[in-house]
Amino acid sequence: MAESSDYKKTLNLPQTSFSMKGNLPQNEPKRLEQWRLIDLYKLIREKSEGRPKSVLHDGPPYANGHIHMGHALNKILKDIVVKSKTMMGYDSPYVPGWDCHGLPIEHAVDKEIGSSKRKEMSPADFRRACRTFAEKFVSIQRQDFIRLGVFGDWFHPYMTMAFQYEADIAYALGRFFRTGMVYKGLKPVHWCTYDQSALAEAEVEYADHTSPSVYVRFRLTDESVKSLDLPIEKPCYAVIWTTTPWTLPANLGIAVKPDFDYEVVEHDGENYIIAGELVPSVITKFGWTEYQVVKVFKGAAFEHLRYRHAFLPREGVFVLGDYVTLDQGTGLVHTAPGHGVDDFKTGQRYGLETYTPVNHRGEFTPDVPLWAGIFVFKANPLIVEHLRERGALMHAETITHSYPHCWRCKHAVIFRATEQWFISMDDKDLRAKALEQVHSVKWFPAWGEERMAGMVENRPDWCISRQRTWGVPITVLYCESCGEPVTSPELFERVKELFLTEGADAWYDRPATDFLPANYGCTKCGGTAFRKELDILDVWFDSGCSHLAVLKERPELTWPSDVYIEGHDQHRGWFQSSLLVGTGLEGAAPFRQVITCGFLINEQGDKMSKSRGNALSPQDVLKQHGADVIRLWVAMIDYQTDMTIGPQIMGRAAEAYKKIRNTARYLLSNLNGFEPERDGVSHDQLLDVDKWVLSRAAEVFERCRRAYEEYEFHVVYHRVLDLCTVVLSSLYLDISKDTLYCDAPASVSRRSAQTAMYEILRGMVAFLAPLLTFTTEEIYEAMPGAKEQSVHLVDFPSITAPATDSAAWDRIFRVREAVSKVLEGARAAGTIGQSLEADVTLHGVTREAIVGTLDLDLAKVFIVSHVDFAPAAADSTIEIEGVGAVGITMSPARGKKCGRCWQYREEVTEDGGLCARCDEVVATLEVPEQPTV
Repeated sequence: MAESSDYKKTLNLPQTSFSMKGNLPQNEPKRLEQWRLIDLYKLIREKSEGRPKSVLHDGPPYANGHIHMGHALNKILKDIVVKSKTMMGYDSPYVPGWDCHGLPIEHAVDKEIGSSKRKEMSPADFRRACRTFAEKFVSIQRQDFIRLGVFGDWFHPYMTMAFQYEADIAYALGRFFRTGMVYKGLKPVHWCTYDQSALAEAEVEYADHTSPSVYVRFRLTDESVKSLDLPIEKPCYAVIWTTTPWTLPANLGIAVKPDFDYEVVEHDGENYIIAGELVPSVITKFGWTEYQVVKVFKGAAFEHLRYRHAFLPREGVFVLGDYVTLDQGTGLVHTAPGHGVDDFKTGQRYGLETYTPVNHRGEFTPDVPLWAGIFVFKANPLIVEHLRERGALMHAETITHSYPHCWRCKHAVIFRATEQWFISMDDKDLRAKALEQVHSVKWFPAWGEERMAGMVENRPDWCISRQRTWGVPITVLYCESCGEPVTSPELFERVKELFLTEGADAWYDRPATDFLPANYGCTKCGGTAFRKELDILDVWFDSGCSHLAVLKERPELTWPSDVYIEGHDQHRGWFQSSLLVGTGLEGAAPFRQVITCGFLINEQGDKMSKSRGNALSPQDVLKQHGADVIRLWVAMIDYQTDMTIGPQIMGRAAEAYKKIRNTARYLLSNLNGFEPERDGVSHDQLLDVDKWVLSRAAEVFERCRRAYEEYEFHVVYHRVLDLCTVVLSSLYLDISKDTLYCDAPASVSRRSAQTAMYEILRGMVAFLAPLLTFTTEEIYEAMPGAKEQSVHLVDFPSITAPATDSAAWDRIFRVREAVSKVLEGARAAGTIGQSLEADVTLHGVTREAIVGTLDLDLAKVFIVSHVDFAPAAADSTIEIEGVGAVGITMSPARGKKCGRCWQYREEVTEDGGLCARCDEVVATLEVPEQPTV
């Protein structure tokens, strides 16, 4: 027998080269270099060839700055989708893209070059400066995304400024012209006076704004008063309410709702028309103490009646509008067809002029001599004072309300009628067809369907023109003689041909005649001189064409894509523009599934954004924690709601990472010397405890597979973490430690435990690979057995759950919990030190009542030296679910402590001696003495 001091050498102590600390900030870049050398993305593509396709189409970020945590979240989510689809057996290529045109880049380049140099530059030269700027940030962002462990075809991305992409955008516009959906018209649009350009719905955000709130009276003409059978000698006024006094010079109508009751109220010898329900609140504001109702009319009675403008020498007309409400105001709505969508539509019905006496800078034109050249918001107090002087102002105050702002410059916008190009939502049933497609798509979360349907149903015609320089031009020519636009298919074919070789700069570098056939003449007047449209296309049209320019052009991709995933603000943006382009030109949505995620908020509950200056930098987190901790944070949150991020949250993610890493390390350390092909035990030969843990793990992995299918990545995180901390660390690893350390190295019992551990680790590594891209590769390298070049080349394994009596295990662990409480009390009282110093007796219950037919040693499960059973004792009992009333007593362990396994055994006669099990194991490990000659 070996000496006591040598017993430690006979134990199967854990050994592994897998470090306890990940040192991710230092080690992840080295891993990236290894992947680059073997071209891992290419290997994944080769392995996936011939499999069913599952294509995620990338929504392009702007190439205008360094990435923030929103970018990191977005790209990591997409990477998890792509990696999980690949490991589920699909061919899931990922082609990243960038949005390179538009106002953000123009602003940045303007700042770089300065205003004086900007004025000297031609449009073509300015565009080239914008291209250089975008190329710079494409390169910067690409490296940042690669650093996050995102796999993709990074050096063959798509860019909206690529020549082929620009050609496809222009050609898509030509296709829209052929459908008859495109028209040019004078209509009110959101107008940014700072950027001096029209804005799309998706380019407008709402924020608090302080505005004047005024009640203004307009006197009815004598003929109108007479038609209402009211005395013409008594002035009669219609009272309107507005928060935009600057639009009053453009007033041409007053809208009422046909079925509302309107009261004619007499006060101080004058009559006032106010909606009946609002009379009490309105007169309170006016400070009236006495009034009387003279007559009541339905709104329809006022249609076509006329009134005099409050301060201009012209008349207006009463019109009907279903949009009039009783929420606030007077129930009579000031109508300026040049300054509002509802106003414009009403004006069209009643033949009113689309009158807009405001220029592109937001200043009044000479049509309004009193305030010509004054910015409209600055004119507000002047107009209010003028109303007061004229006796037309009934009440004035200020209010703070939600008001549209430009999403880029953050300035408040105005509604202003300008000539713009539009895609009609209704003339060719684009709205109805798009709504049909919305309902054919699967939305995650499900409320996305209703949200998108509501937006499509209520959106105005799509304004696709912008008064900017950096973008794809609206490739329309105009006859110099008669102004007739040229939108022929031949023009767009030529545009595409030139853009493919020269890009959209050709529109600025070449004369108009280069885009027309030789000797082309105007179809209206025969003229041969043409000028080019100078407006560019809405950048949402650019990105909305990505499925045409990318999915249909790249052979490894498919149209439609399987999934789009972006923030829920893209219901107004990329999701919607893609839907409209796809439906309008291809007859279907370009996606089968749409996933939306929320916004980032900091730990104080504030929305996090680059523009607010409170965005957390991914680079800073990478330096402290590494990419895998960021990726684990993405996995641990429910990304479909708004998500909290900050130092404390990242700290929690780092702690969770340590738990997962240390569990993997413990499993690896106990697989030292284990070769799965040689040493693995079949499921039917596993010990019951190993069957149980493998069964639990198999359930977890099956749930993880379903979670990946439903894009519920937080479920994967929670299930695997629970497996590590509860099932393994708190139960199984504790229970199996004696078997692993003390049984013979090649014994069936130890090989059984190692087999279970190997299968669990194999499943953990695979199902965590889409989340912990770097760490799972490190674990995979340290695992025994035959392996691929990378964990990212394996599929999710199908791990069969061995048959086990789960009800019996539930009983066992309930009893174990009760026993642990008794042992804790004894340890606190100083009766025992370690739990192996105790024997436990269970009273009033049989072994079979707890374990059923399972074959296991309860002493190992309870981590004590002996478990005995005895008749019911008179002492107190506890009720254990599924078992009944059980008494639990503890006594000092009988026998002496084994010097090797530290269990107390009666066959050990002296301290430091060996129990029968350890004696047998050690004997097999001793080298036989050499015979003497």
